[in-house]
Amino acid sequence: MVICGSPANVGLYSRISRDDNNGGTESMSIANQRQILSDYAEQRGWNIVECYVDDGWSGTNFDRPDFQRMLKDIERGRINCVITKDLSRLGRNYSMTGYYIDEYFPVRMVRYIAINDNVDTMGNENDFAAFHNVIKNTCCLRRFSPTPPNTQQTANKSLPPAACSCPCLYP
Repeated sequence: MVICGSPANVGLYSRISRDDNNGGTESMSIANQRQILSDYAEQRGWNIVECYVDDGWSGTNFDRPDFQRMLKDIERGRINCVITKDLSRLGRNYSMTGYYIDEYFPVRMVRYIAINDNVDTMGNENDFAAFHNVIKNTCCLRRFSPTPPNTQQTANKSLPPAACSCPCLYP
């Protein structure tokens, strides 16, 4: 698979859908993600080239400003490793997220790491990553979708109990 030399030229990518109104400064979630990603790269002695941040941008949309800037830096050869806190920070559209992980990054010799989901494209044990992302995002979108309560209750009554609860695949 893709090999990322040491030290890697790393791009740290953080995203959050909603701004937490932190007084015009960087949101607390973004600050926490940045710290986790920086610590991870620094512990390995990797060169952090850039931190890309899309604060207040949905993961279902890949036309995010800093995501696009990161792709341009990949095309220019500035970074050969992208690190996110988890798969959902890269994106919540599982087919597009899968495209970047399985096609876009490998063709460009870019290693991708999702820390909390134990995804590292340098290894060969990422077959479950796409499935994990589908389940996680489906549950998240279902949980936060604006479905009227009566509609959800009716749907839940027509399904077996196991189909109505989200499996816990991550902490």
